[in-house]
Amino acid sequence: MAIKVVMMGLGAIGRSIARAALQKPDLEIVGVIDLDPSRIGKKLAEVLDAPAPDLVIGSDAATELRKAKGGILLHATGSRLEGVEGELAQALTAGLSVVSTCEELAFPWLLHPEISERLDKLALKFKVALLGTGVNPGFIFDRLPATLGAVCGRIDRVRAVRVVDARTRRRQLQRKIGAGLNEEEFDRGVDDGTVGHVGLMESAALAALGVGLEVDEVDESIDPVEADEDMEGEDGLRVPKGGIVGLKQVARAFHDGKEVANLELTIALGAPDPRDEIELEGDPGIRVIIPGGTPGDKATAWTVVNAAPLVAGSEPGLISVLDLPAGR
Repeated sequence: MAIKVVMMGLGAIGRSIARAALQKPDLEIVGVIDLDPSRIGKKLAEVLDAPAPDLVIGSDAATELRKAKGGILLHATGSRLEGVEGELAQALTAGLSVVSTCEELAFPWLLHPEISERLDKLALKFKVALLGTGVNPGFIFDRLPATLGAVCGRIDRVRAVRVVDARTRRRQLQRKIGAGLNEEEFDRGVDDGTVGHVGLMESAALAALGVGLEVDEVDESIDPVEADEDMEGEDGLRVPKGGIVGLKQVARAFHDGKEVANLELTIALGAPDPRDEIELEGDPGIRVIIPGGTPGDKATAWTVVNAAPLVAGSEPGLISVLDLPAGR
């Protein structure tokens, strides 16, 4: 029988997840939750602009969650764990497992040990599972290195580079990377959390742990990327030569003062040589390059949807992508 699914959050990523879920035979969407007034009360098919079950988008989470007890919530409403803890807790209490795109949930023990403990206790109490995943964090910088580590012996360090040309990405992402801001605005955005990729530190911890290395400290830096020439983004965004077109973000994990993971993420309008590059330094080492890089939004949607049956059948509790079985 198909696993009953409730969708929560129908922003750009949430809609992609819903479209992917509709293509997966072992999932059945039975409820939809969104708080955007422009979507509430509309038919799911109308919002997705795709064939979909005859479902009306609701705003009452309790009502929608009751439709899928014993099933799973596909959750895409926020990046910060403090902001979505209540939504996750409500789903767990209603008897649903959860797969969420919340980046901090990918390895919540790093920054939010108390929230992690609360959610884990709830999941255990109601015999359901909770996972944070996506393409990054969730695959490129963490699960993929762990998979590659299976063919290595001694591993000393994980090094990874992801370069994304943001010219064709959605405007929301371009805002998050600071494209079009001046230096003062960029620095202020980094300080208040509105500029920068959420989840890179979590990925650094997962990358090291996934290949058997211990971690006792993680740090991060975020710097602006300046345009070598005039650039254009989505919705009429124009950045002159010398202006800020994105960011370079680096997360490093350490054990006993030694660097065990170094993840470098560059997302910028016109970023040269887009790619995903993973290197495990050791004996023997291994280096893998994905030319052009993994397609972010679509890959995120399928990462969530493919994880859903695995999480539905998982042991109860708060888990990470390192706990998932290999494959789909």
